[in-house]
Amino acid sequence: MNTIDLDRPPSGHRLDVKISPDEAAGERQVRLFKDVTLFLMAAGFVILIIVFCFLTVTSVAASVDEKKWAMSVLSAAAAGLIGYLIRK
Repeated sequence: MNTIDLDRPPSGHRLDVKISPDEAAGERQVRLFKDVTLFLMAAGFVILIIVFCFLTVTSVAASVDEKKWAMSVLSAAAAGLIGYLIRK
């Protein structure tokens, strides 16, 4: 069995030691609730913006300039989604 001397880590390696307290069940629930709430709100705002842009692009009353910025936002959203999926 190989052993590593913690006083002298192998070359090209770094030793990090971290001691942290256990997360209590209540703290975990609050953190998860905050994370899920923030995610859902952000997703809701993004969906709202995409729907608004789509309605602008398909509207007959929207001007050419309005349709241009709406298409720019939709293109950026699509590119971001594709980039996210390809990275995964």
